[in-house]
Amino acid sequence: GGHVVVNGFDLTDPKVDLNAVRQNIGMVFQHFNLFPHMTVIDNIMLAPVELKKSDKAGARTQALALLKRVGLAEKADARPASLSGGQKQRVAIARALAMNPGIMLFDEATSALDPEMVGEVLQVIKDLAAEGMTMVVVT
Repeated sequence: GGHVVVNGFDLTDPKVDLNAVRQNIGMVFQHFNLFPHMTVIDNIMLAPVELKKSDKAGARTQALALLKRVGLAEKADARPASLSGGQKQRVAIARALAMNPGIMLFDEATSALDPEMVGEVLQVIKDLAAEGMTMVVVT
């Protein structure tokens, strides 16, 4: 037994609203989980517009800023199928950051990448650490 406590909420307590807690946690997975039928920018805008009810113009501005932050501003209108693995993972990080999480979880974020792509993703993670982002990284 034990407890998992995030921002003061015991996640093992059945009374805790897990959906509310999850909205403050960004998750990035090994296989990116981008929607293939949507552009890069639409993937990033989806959660803020649908879950936080952000206006589309504001969500687009934020998404473009996040793409610039991860070095992919020029890929905003691309489809995920046209991206390298490292680019897809950086889009996945931007998508998670679009919800302004307090915590980021990375599950094997670089294991599916070609060795030459790992550095791109690790640099983004290092930049987040330098900015004070709380992270749990599974490798």
